Amino acid sequence: MESPLMALYRPLRPITPSIIPIFRNYPSKPLQFSSLPFLHRCRQSPASSARCCSSSSSSMESPPEGYRRNVGVCLINSSKKIFTASRLDIPSAWQMPQGGIDEGEDPRAAVMRELKEETGVHSAEIIAEAPYWITYDFPPDVREKLKVRWGSDWKGQAQKWFLLKFTGEDDEINLLGDGTEKPEFGEWSWTSPDQLIERAVDFKRPVYKEVMSAFASHLQ
Repeated sequence: MESPLMALYRPLRPITPSIIPIFRNYPSKPLQFSSLPFLHRCRQSPASSARCCSSSSSSMESPPEGYRRNVGVCLINSSKKIFTASRLDIPSAWQMPQGGIDEGEDPRAAVMRELKEETGVHSAEIIAEAPYWITYDFPPDVREKLKVRWGSDWKGQAQKWFLLKFTGEDDEINLLGDGTEKPEFGEWSWTSPDQLIERAVDFKRPVYKEVMSAFASHLQ
């Protein structure tokens, strides 16, 4: 029987939950996030929206004012399981890799850079790009913490998501990353779409449902 969660991004076929054993563990300090789900696709003038939401272009010409430009990485293996990892600061929260886009950086270059920085993975290829940008708001407490961390007060993030196929072996995955940034994750596993959404913090669940819907044809 199809679960209620799976029905949200039909036509995915149900995937039997199966998680690879955890590979790495690091000390962590719990941090509580409050729940404030909010998500929308890019909202611009018809002309700019057509450019922004075109799957043939990775440039973000007019991001919503006050939102940080960001890329998301949906990395799948040969079994079409999705890479997820738990945050060091919130061990109970699992997520897909993501990160900010540098000034003047193309999102396709940014997504490969972020993947390598956060997971050490370099054996991957882009196979799909979400045809629109997804924007979400930070809960108030998260916004305050990130304001201190980044030195900028962002309302939330405007994300371009990419689907990547992992072409390497699991031992290539290293949560210490490539050594250029501080580690963000403590554990990792390959998960089903259901498990991915269930493990996410509340305010990211609408984003992940949208991402699963965008890539549904590739995850069957």
